[in-house]
Amino acid sequence: MKIVIIGGSGRVGGKVVRLLVGQGHDPVPASPSTGVDTITGEGLAEAVAGADAVVDVANAPVWEDDAVRDFFVTSTRNVLAAEKEAGVGHHVAVSIVGCDRLPDSGYLRAKVAQEAEVAAGGVPYTILRATQFFEFLAQIVESGADGDAVRLPTGLMQLVAVDDVAATVAELATAGPVNGVVELGGPERLGIDAWGRRLFAQTGDRRDVIGDPESAYFGTRLKGGELTTGDGARIGKIDFDAWWATQ
Repeated sequence: MKIVIIGGSGRVGGKVVRLLVGQGHDPVPASPSTGVDTITGEGLAEAVAGADAVVDVANAPVWEDDAVRDFFVTSTRNVLAAEKEAGVGHHVAVSIVGCDRLPDSGYLRAKVAQEAEVAAGGVPYTILRATQFFEFLAQIVESGADGDAVRLPTGLMQLVAVDDVAATVAELATAGPVNGVVELGGPERLGIDAWGRRLFAQTGDRRDVIGDPESAYFGTRLKGGELTTGDGARIGKIDFDAWWATQ
């Protein structure tokens, strides 16, 4: 199968490309570094010509609320238009578990808008909502830095390894579209503060971790299990200890 990977030079996309090559498919990385710009449309038609599926794992280069929404909406519309013109039969988009439950976050609102474009875009699709990656744990913890301590939310988070995400994306891309959402999460649910303590136990960081239910998670407050998967979700194989052993 010819499978175009939008964002194929990135953290997830690069792994998806390597997996698909190993499975005997023909993955085509598509990103500005390969001459494909999903905002201007440059190179899109050529990239998706003859493709069986297109996977979109691209991330926005901006974080401001309106700008990130504009990126995801514009990029997705352009990709879907090129797919329809080329007769592509499957669009796979990677989104975030809980994006529809945390409207105070501009980034998550942007992912909801992206999902809406995919669902209405006229191309058979699969949306994979994944939980937060282990690879971003250190960044999440540092966002709570407060002097000689870190102050973190107590809300649950279900970290998943990028390798598990990439494997699931590759599997979905080579299967038929579900025209709906598939969820993927890691094997453990812990409070974000507990994740911070677990990370510090490995790194030797001696700062105190303060669990604060009122502390914001990237601009939004967690009330329950918004960042965890629901019934029927796929669960990754790699837990924290296995992931840390590879770092």
